[in-house]
Amino acid sequence: MLITKSRFPFSPHTLNLCYFEALSLFIIKQFPDSTFKYNSTIFASMQNQLQKYIPETALPQILQLLKHEHLVVKIKSERKTRHGDYMRLPNGRHQITINSNLNVYRFLITLVHEIAHFEAFKTYGKFIKPHGKEWKYTFQHLMLPFLNPDIFPNELLPLLAKHFKNPKASSDTDVNLSLALKQFDEPNDKTYIFEVPMGSIFKIYNGRVFKMGNKRVKRYEGVEVKTGRMYLFNPNAEVEIIK
Repeated sequence: MLITKSRFPFSPHTLNLCYFEALSLFIIKQFPDSTFKYNSTIFASMQNQLQKYIPETALPQILQLLKHEHLVVKIKSERKTRHGDYMRLPNGRHQITINSNLNVYRFLITLVHEIAHFEAFKTYGKFIKPHGKEWKYTFQHLMLPFLNPDIFPNELLPLLAKHFKNPKASSDTDVNLSLALKQFDEPNDKTYIFEVPMGSIFKIYNGRVFKMGNKRVKRYEGVEVKTGRMYLFNPNAEVEIIK
């Protein structure tokens, strides 16, 4: 099936779509591979767990999107190189993992991002590109009902609308959106690289040490102390200043 090029509308009417009824199960923790038979008690427990990770008003729609017997969602400890991922398992199930340390808005975006991989696989098959036009179209379609002020703060909505005209493989590559989302993170001792003084020594997540260089058009230079090689960093990179 070919995807025709079309505009992605963001009218006030569109951004205020009604919520779906919550009729299904969200799987938030690991459980045995045996067939899962749910009841109202288990459903309520899963619903309560999910409310810790996403905006409460997004819950009904998320439950509807996750109404699949063979889709498993697991919450993982922080991984520095990714917010979440999707994979097809050998047993025929599909697994989504999401980092537990994400704020509720980034968690929601990441979860829908990974659900879009699952839906694109179901619709278009396994030979599509991971973040190709089929995934982009699916991600746009799934995310649209969430883009309203009942779920996201007003200051994020214009940035989200712009981002979802052509969603990227990672929201971190959209610097303006990434910085806006980080305002809702828990406080930490990290510094954005654009705040690091020239000549300062800083460390990144994997322990590598750099000396702060010049600003280019959009990115910042950092010379690795050990090798002398120069690298470029996006403005939203978080680092630890050593001296």
